Amino acid sequence: MNISLKYARRKTSTTRVGNLSIGSDFPIRIQTMANTSTNDIEASVSQALLCQQAGAELFRFTTQGMREVESLQQIHTQLNSAMPLVADIHFRSDVADAAAQVVEKVRINPGNYAADPVAMRERFVHLLDICKAHHTAIRIGVNHGSLSKRIMEQYGDTPEGMVASCMEFLRIAVEQQFMDIVLSIKASNTRIMVDTVRLLVQTMDAENMHFPIHLGVTEAGEGEDGRIKSAVGIGALLAEGIGDTIRVSLSEQPEAEIPVAQALVDYFADPDSPRYDESNIICFDEVKHSIFYYTNVADWNLFQLHAAAEIGRLLWQFNVKRVDLLNPNFMTDQLEVLAQNILQAAGIARFKTEFVSCPGCGRTMFNLQQTVADIKNAMSQNARFFMRKYPKIAVMGCIVNGPGEMADADYGYVGAGRDRVSLYRGKECVLKNIPQEQAVEQLINLIRSDMQL
Repeated sequence: MNISLKYARRKTSTTRVGNLSIGSDFPIRIQTMANTSTNDIEASVSQALLCQQAGAELFRFTTQGMREVESLQQIHTQLNSAMPLVADIHFRSDVADAAAQVVEKVRINPGNYAADPVAMRERFVHLLDICKAHHTAIRIGVNHGSLSKRIMEQYGDTPEGMVASCMEFLRIAVEQQFMDIVLSIKASNTRIMVDTVRLLVQTMDAENMHFPIHLGVTEAGEGEDGRIKSAVGIGALLAEGIGDTIRVSLSEQPEAEIPVAQALVDYFADPDSPRYDESNIICFDEVKHSIFYYTNVADWNLFQLHAAAEIGRLLWQFNVKRVDLLNPNFMTDQLEVLAQNILQAAGIARFKTEFVSCPGCGRTMFNLQQTVADIKNAMSQNARFFMRKYPKIAVMGCIVNGPGEMADADYGYVGAGRDRVSLYRGKECVLKNIPQEQAVEQLINLIRSDMQL
């Protein structure tokens, strides 16, 4: 069975973020997030400008408290409208209110915005009034693993719960006639992310809502694995016409995310991209549950992204068990490893240790990129102890997103304070607030001990 390569963008309303328009009448927008401390004005301005030069159209800063709001105002002044800024808010509605008067967009997480539904509504309506007065947009951003207790008790940590959490806020916004909204539902598990975004779109359509969607696979990791995982999740939805702004979340410097995001956008949106070359072939063997993908793209980095994005939309739909890649420019063993990596990124099989790691932000209090490298190196040196048992290890920069969003990992390394780390086995914290210089060794010891039981 041959697979169609047709592409049609989902029709959406338009959301204004400063001087930037987001929606189906405009190009898919690319954004990223600072990993500097928001209170380090000079470093934050420098990083924002660097990312803008790389092609970022929106730039987000973590905004924990009022001090960060004041810093964000200074950053905004120094950037002089170079590009719209987004304040990333967790827990404190008063900070969201203040930030909405400073930047072009605020991102709130319904899961930790307010527990009581009456208080939640009151606080959210107050934020909407401020945003109306200051022409500030809102991103309603739901993350897997950080749903409110009330939603969890009703739905569990499920796609239905994530969509319910998002729609609860969205319905209030529509009722209040506030339309400058962007929605995001993210997870480190690509299947959960794709299924939940699809469900969100279906739910909105049923209520005649057509707001723009922000896409991203959160905590995707770094290097080739992070890029492939992002391409599987984001690409699956872009191929269906879903997605109006994207962020590729890598445990690297934020400017490294931009060319990956741009390559994915170009692959689907550009009629001259290799996707629409008639020599491309993608087909599905219904007997063997195998997908065959052929292309002659000569750039290895692009080929990885294209293959992962193209196959991503089909992996779960057809219950795929095997992927066969063919490209005359690369060796057979390269193609076999890439096929395995795509299957692992989709959660269909595991061929090696899997790493879930956040990209880092101003809340991170240790060197995230170096830590990921150190853990990978330590796991490699201890590979003989694991006997083809491939754990899933999460490396999370802070307690805000850590324990919840790494919920399906076997082990977690989570920042607990400046140079302090807590280690998890599944959802259980087994070592709390240990010195960071001891944490990698302690993590390896924990895994080795469990593997030998």
